[in-house]
Amino acid sequence: MTSISVIPAERERFANAHKKWGWFLLLGVVFIALGAIAAGDLFYATIAAVFYVGILMTMAGTLQVLHAFRVRTWGGFFLWLASGLLYAIAGACAFSNPALTSMILTLLLAVLTLLSGSLRLLIGISARSTQGWGWIIASGVVTALAGVIFLIGWPVDSIWLLGMLLAIDLIFQGMTLIGFACQLGTIP
Repeated sequence: MTSISVIPAERERFANAHKKWGWFLLLGVVFIALGAIAAGDLFYATIAAVFYVGILMTMAGTLQVLHAFRVRTWGGFFLWLASGLLYAIAGACAFSNPALTSMILTLLLAVLTLLSGSLRLLIGISARSTQGWGWIIASGVVTALAGVIFLIGWPVDSIWLLGMLLAIDLIFQGMTLIGFACQLGTIP
């Protein structure tokens, strides 16, 4: 009974979205265009991704340092301060040496992708008694294989891999927004 009353509330929350379907469509087209531009030069897209991470890390580190001074009477002041400074320094390093940062981020991506796939394999194996467990295994195999491929290509692939992932993400976000807009545009 509760789930039936939630559905109309969700519809009301997104009722105005259907009036703005054109904006979702436009944003989707822009994302696909940005993804195509990124795919056109993966080296510069990788540099852009590194700078994006650098900006976020520098901002987060700066905020953490400010936070440390806001809670300086608390016993963890020096830990907050040191953590914030290290985070901000790591972000600044992205600007001073984007090639090294790209290599480090690519290595982290490769290792985490391999670990994620391996964990999905373990989950799939433990869920053998559940219908559909093969999909989890398949997902784990593909993800772990991608991680292995990333590791084999490291560090050479560091100059284009992050850019390719950025391009793919932008294109898929754009396709999602266009699909969402098309659905919104057909709702009466």
